[in-house]
Amino acid sequence: MTRPGIPDAAPQQARLASKARSADAAAGLKNLHQLIQLRWLAVVGQVFTIEVAHYSLQLPLPLPEMLLVVGCLALFNAASLLRWRTGHAVQPVELLLALLVDVGGLTVQLYLSGGVGNPFAFLYLLQITLGAALLRSSHVWAMVAVATACMALLTRHHLPMPLEPDFSRGLASPYVLGLLVCFVLNAALVVFFMNRIGRNLRQRDVRLAAIRQRAAEEEHVLRMGLLASGAAHELGTPLSTLAVILGDWRRDPTLVQDPVLLHEVAEMQAQVQRCKTIVSGILLSAGEARGEASAQTTVCRFLDTLVQRWRATRSVQDFAYDNRFGADGPMVADTTLEQMVFNVLDNAREASPQWVGLRAERSADGHSLVISVRDRGPGFTPAMLAQLGTPYQSSKGRAGGGLGLFLAVNVARTLGGSVQAENPPDGGARVTIRLPLSALALE
Repeated sequence: MTRPGIPDAAPQQARLASKARSADAAAGLKNLHQLIQLRWLAVVGQVFTIEVAHYSLQLPLPLPEMLLVVGCLALFNAASLLRWRTGHAVQPVELLLALLVDVGGLTVQLYLSGGVGNPFAFLYLLQITLGAALLRSSHVWAMVAVATACMALLTRHHLPMPLEPDFSRGLASPYVLGLLVCFVLNAALVVFFMNRIGRNLRQRDVRLAAIRQRAAEEEHVLRMGLLASGAAHELGTPLSTLAVILGDWRRDPTLVQDPVLLHEVAEMQAQVQRCKTIVSGILLSAGEARGEASAQTTVCRFLDTLVQRWRATRSVQDFAYDNRFGADGPMVADTTLEQMVFNVLDNAREASPQWVGLRAERSADGHSLVISVRDRGPGFTPAMLAQLGTPYQSSKGRAGGGLGLFLAVNVARTLGGSVQAENPPDGGARVTIRLPLSALALE
């Protein structure tokens, strides 16, 4: 199985494009749903308006034809609702066609009820306003052209309706009253739906901004990985040379007779070996391992080995290890996972040299490995908690610091997990790493 090492630029760009398409698809589905809701309101409103005009105002209207148009709009809206429930991405041309159907339905209704002499002719502006918010520029101008052509045709081709624009009567005039109702409908629907559409677009922009931020962080990891890989290659040769020289010194007769020097040489050999192990780990994470590749192990064995190695190479007065994982299971372990936990433990040791605690357990749903690292230091600042996972956010005031948690967050994300930091009520700090067992298990 694949392990998180140095990210490759091409897959990273592909993931960014995929997530951007996902954000656009989500916004498109929400906007289609807004149009479906608006069309249901139009269907109800047309039925109500036809009833009032025909029965209350005694206007002669072709009821069968007008109700047939309303029925066709309702059927189209039902089909649109089924399309929305599929969850597939909505293409811009689909929104254009949906709005053109609304323009067509309005045109037929106006043709049957007086043409441009009908005060509800100004509802064309509502369709154009929605198009300006939802469509690309070329599609919007196409809608403007279609709506203008329909208005022009209605000036000459329409069925007559005895509705005179008698403005002297004020609201007692049916035409003036219709104008007022049309204005209120336009204003209310534009405000209501434009706010909802604007909220959808803002949510999409927030998602895209988060995706771009994630891409920038991954690019930062890529640059650091390339730098670390190059440095590891450069360090390999001098470390090997030092190892050979120290081996020769241990066999030198003069040094053999001096226990103090011999002990110091042995200590230097141990530190050189540790440096070589670190270099091998960097190259392993970069996909250029000098030694063995990812190894089969179990979760408990991986944790026990990890703790043993960390305690052997770090000095801390009191280290509390509590393994509550339960029933063991197979997994694939490599240096990247180990180094991720090491980074968190090292941060805890620097904040609290007297005591560091590590607790491992299975999540409540049984699908994740949860590793919690505690310390008794001053805890995280609010700024660090707000920007967890951002590089160079450190409380140590050291240039280049703050990369431990940044790398841990990115490795966990790559595996589909997460990293959380908090200041417990009883003091200190706690970092919780959650890794899905499906990403750690053997394929």
